[in-house]
Amino acid sequence: MRGIIEALILGVVQGITEFLPISSSGHLLLGQYFFGMDQERFGLTFDVALHLGSLLAVIAYFWRDLAEVGRAFVRSVPRPDFQDPGQRMAYLLILATIPAAALGLMFREFFETGLRSPWIVVASLTSFGAFFIVSERLGSKTKTAAKMSFGNGLVIGVGQAISLLPGVSRSGATISFGVLLGLDRQEAARFSFLMSIPITAGAVAVQLPRALDENFTPYVGFLFLVGFAASAVVAYLSIKFLLAFFRRYSLRAFAYYGFALSALVAVLLLLGY
Repeated sequence: MRGIIEALILGVVQGITEFLPISSSGHLLLGQYFFGMDQERFGLTFDVALHLGSLLAVIAYFWRDLAEVGRAFVRSVPRPDFQDPGQRMAYLLILATIPAAALGLMFREFFETGLRSPWIVVASLTSFGAFFIVSERLGSKTKTAAKMSFGNGLVIGVGQAISLLPGVSRSGATISFGVLLGLDRQEAARFSFLMSIPITAGAVAVQLPRALDENFTPYVGFLFLVGFAASAVVAYLSIKFLLAFFRRYSLRAFAYYGFALSALVAVLLLLGY
């Protein structure tokens, strides 16, 4: 019974933190570290089920946008018209995916095992909290995603690559980079969510064979299903919440949350927990 409750908790944590700018990888790592969860059962292989759930959520929420971008990409072959907003968006999303995909393929093992430390999470939450505040102060927040330059798209893609570090929120990094470059918050969030689809799908495809090979018993399969379902439902609600939140509020609230959490974790670690 404990395993089912833990799987449910991790699924809920993933669903909340994957799209809110507070780092799903950091929260999952801290949850496993401080609550003593079984790393063999709830380690990197369990992440596959959780990310599969969040992937389903973002596809379900943005399926109309995805269909439009897909049709635009087909129209672009063999000669793209970058004045067409749909075609431009399709190629912006492709370009923004390249940095994280390349970095993930080259250094996957390093990011998965070499940096899984609570102190890394503390440093990431603190530094990117400060970056959220800077981006809000300097960004004009007037541009739409479909009209931004390809250079800007590549910069946001670099933000997604940086989020491979534990404690760096993928949505937080990409949204704050977008806001710094002048995107409206909702536009930055929408672009961030759409660009998460290919990179998350790729990560799941790479990790799934290993997950199925590592003691994938019926009971473990049931735990994966629990985590997957919880992640999918909560992630869908998180996307809806964040887009509504950005109509009135800024990234600063998430910066302050990151500061508070990193301070709490640092104190606990220094006390020997």
